[in-house]
Amino acid sequence: MLAGGLRITFYMAFVLAPLFLAALFKPVTHNGFLYEIGRGFALISFMVLNFQPSLASRLKWIERPLGLDIVIRHHKYMAVFATFLLICHPLLLSTGKKGFSIIIGTNVPWPVWLGRVAIVVLLANMFFSFSSLRGRIRFETWRNIHDVLGPFLLGVIFVHSFFQGGDLKMVQLASFWAVVSGAAAATFVYHRLVRPRLLRRHAYNVIDVHKETGDVWTVKLSPPEGAKRFDYLPGQFQFLTFYRERGLPVEEHHWTISSAPTESVYVSSTIKELGDFTSTIGKTKPGDTAAVHAPFGRFSHVLHHEEDDLVFIAGGIGITPLMSMIRHMRDTRSDIRVLLLYANRTEEDIVFNRELQEIEAGEHPRLKTVHILSEAGEGWHGETGYIDSKKIERFCGSSSGKAFYLCGPAGLVDGVIKILKGRGVRDSRMHREIFSFVN
Repeated sequence: MLAGGLRITFYMAFVLAPLFLAALFKPVTHNGFLYEIGRGFALISFMVLNFQPSLASRLKWIERPLGLDIVIRHHKYMAVFATFLLICHPLLLSTGKKGFSIIIGTNVPWPVWLGRVAIVVLLANMFFSFSSLRGRIRFETWRNIHDVLGPFLLGVIFVHSFFQGGDLKMVQLASFWAVVSGAAAATFVYHRLVRPRLLRRHAYNVIDVHKETGDVWTVKLSPPEGAKRFDYLPGQFQFLTFYRERGLPVEEHHWTISSAPTESVYVSSTIKELGDFTSTIGKTKPGDTAAVHAPFGRFSHVLHHEEDDLVFIAGGIGITPLMSMIRHMRDTRSDIRVLLLYANRTEEDIVFNRELQEIEAGEHPRLKTVHILSEAGEGWHGETGYIDSKKIERFCGSSSGKAFYLCGPAGLVDGVIKILKGRGVRDSRMHREIFSFVN
């Protein structure tokens, strides 16, 4: 928590730095209040947008104490915040001093036209981002657009502010502006161009691909010869870029690591066919390679040593991080008590069914698995329907002293969290995996 707090404090200081510099080197102003607020909005917006590449670049010193899912969500929220500030900027300048000619006038300096272009580009970027989140455009299409509009936007804003902003007449702030913009550009180039090439040079080898269910596959990867497999915690995830030739697509995606850290030979991800790219995962073969960027995430029971009575709630392929934890408990002979409520559509959809039975029959961990099927066949004698308050009450009993780990479709997770809050479970005892996010 302390490490995360320090990073948040650093971020706030970074964003507000130009205001302090402007006040330090230009303490007296003859502009009106609204004008100064508009000027401040522009300075803050510039800093927020120039830190966006760092938030999206999976830098370990930012991600590790907070979790990449939290960082990426913050990245999205700050993009909206920066858009709001940038739109308010000319409105406040117009109201405060300049007049509305800077918004609607045609006889204005070229840097003002650049400012207008910046607002249009930012709004376009937001539109495509929301379209991607709602599935209206493919993720790869969005990322290509984002990789063009983002740097272009930062460049336009830099030029506009450098030639139009009165504060940048001060050499101290102008120098600071150049350093911030240069750092943002360097971070983007490293994230999107340099690091992918470095990772490919040290690509992992596909050693096994096998079908778990009709549309779920486990892919096992081993490190390059002579290299040590990266360390990770059970429940974390990795970014993989498969190089398979045979006309198969090359795209980067994130998947949970389903193997346990106790497995020293390989690392595996268990992948469900959910889209255009994942529908080709079964065509992956031993001998193919994959660039691996890992590990990420804080969804792991080992980060909460005080918890020893756990309830795992999974839906479909959401079992993968929980399976990594259960395997780790088995291999380390942990005495933790675990109740697994596992929801699927049919019995054939249950992933790791046999292995879960074997672990449950053993002594470590003290595992009890309850399968719940929404479309059970006639031969099914277990639980049916959905994970609801009655099932949680029946199988969990009292929630006191228990910690809950949830992973699966957003509807299932959100519904269970609502139920648990109604039962008085504190937020600190509920851990959820944000299963999908833009990267």
